[in-house]
Amino acid sequence: MDACVKQREYTAKDYKSEVKPIWCPGCGDYSVLAAITRALASMQLAPENVAVVSGIGCSSRIPAYTSVYGFHGVHGRALPVATGLKIARPDLTVLVTGGDGDGFSIGGNHFLHACRRNVDLTYIVMDNQVYGMTKGQASPTTEPDWEGSKLTPDGAGIESFHPLVVALAAGANFVARCSSSDPNNVADIITQAIRHPGFSLVQVLSPCVTFRPEQQEWKHMVRTAVVDVTDDAARAARRLMTDDGFNVGKVLYKGNRPAWQPEPKGAVAVAELEADFAL
Repeated sequence: MDACVKQREYTAKDYKSEVKPIWCPGCGDYSVLAAITRALASMQLAPENVAVVSGIGCSSRIPAYTSVYGFHGVHGRALPVATGLKIARPDLTVLVTGGDGDGFSIGGNHFLHACRRNVDLTYIVMDNQVYGMTKGQASPTTEPDWEGSKLTPDGAGIESFHPLVVALAAGANFVARCSSSDPNNVADIITQAIRHPGFSLVQVLSPCVTFRPEQQEWKHMVRTAVVDVTDDAARAARRLMTDDGFNVGKVLYKGNRPAWQPEPKGAVAVAELEADFAL
């Protein structure tokens, strides 16, 4: 190949599929999708070297809206699918996308052990504190006094799940929070998360304007966090426990645990695999 031939430069458009998003107008997930494609373009990753895995929910539609490899799994199971993929294909950049219901309710157990296992994945959670796809029920991160659901008209009455603190306690190697109202910042944080080894959690405040219209005010409530990144999990946890949830735009924790990647055992013939499952 001629050394003077310029390598193709990817743009954000190269990571978008021809499938048009069908989210509600004003949904924060549009910005997150844009941020993901910008992050991939900033890293100049070839689309065929990237995979996006998701579960079920509004935000979990993202694999269909991208041109990279995608897997739309069952409810709450995106992380084990992504873990298996990364272990089998460590050469791939693997992103996991989902929401607060999919990730922290039915997928909560997988979330804990994905943090603990510390495989090199980036988990982008679009948190709108509600089940949007199933018409507005309280989710694990919904505040206890929210009365907007017919299932819990007096509020859920239980404290909200705190994903960043739980992630720290369980062993996540990178923790950050940002807001969909600033897609350039989300893109920057996703880029940092991908580059940092191990399990990375990026919580994105992404309003549901249909079932939580009051969340449109989030863009006026969020503020840039004033703290610097730390590698001390206890220090990061103390900061988060005194936080109101609207300090965004910064990486809060970068750990130094090595990513877990088992040694490959070599190729196995298909016939040999079939024999293992024979009855």
